[in-house]
Amino acid sequence: MHLENVVRDARDPELLGRFWAAALGADPFDGACSRLHLGGGAWLDLCFQPVPDAPTDDPRLHLDLLGGHRQAAVVEELLALGATHADIGQGDVPWVVLADPEGTPFCVMDERPEYTATGPLAALPLDSADPDRDAAFWAALTGWVPVEGTPGTRALRHPAGVGPLLELCPETSPHTAKNRLHLDVRKDTADDEPPQGARRIHDPYDLPWVVYADPSGNEFCVLEPSGD
Repeated sequence: MHLENVVRDARDPELLGRFWAAALGADPFDGACSRLHLGGGAWLDLCFQPVPDAPTDDPRLHLDLLGGHRQAAVVEELLALGATHADIGQGDVPWVVLADPEGTPFCVMDERPEYTATGPLAALPLDSADPDRDAAFWAALTGWVPVEGTPGTRALRHPAGVGPLLELCPETSPHTAKNRLHLDVRKDTADDEPPQGARRIHDPYDLPWVVYADPSGNEFCVLEPSGD
């Protein structure tokens, strides 16, 4: 299997799709989706699915954008696109917390050696009850490999050494509600199955995917092979 999509619940998918495509320099396609090219032929798609109500949860997965020495300029560019400053109790920290046009927080990061050459999306921090265990789970699920991450986390990256880090971060509270952001993986062959520790939480009905939870309860979808 391979990691294919970052999926966000949205009241206005096209509005958020335009914002995030512009924020990350991704290529829009299919209405509310865009493709972020990571280099070396690797990519991630950003997809926005409609929901009737605004989410109220604290997101267990969020986006960390590359700032570094351009942090202040990147923040100004994002504010011009429709982002706003956000206070989530972060206090005095070297990164900047913003919210997208529907209020979901994300961060513009300070200079960090682990984010060298990631491109505009530096990291995908995911809450975990056991980062060591969950890093092994997501490595087996996606084929991403361990790398040095932010202190206190366990990090994975595309085996080509491109794109963002998937950072398993110690959770501050257990998973209790559907997350507004989740990841999709796609089977490489019809026989692929998630690794031990995955819990199936929805039947496929007539949909070309099945919803699972990782060992910490974070939802993810398994898509059928593309047929390409």
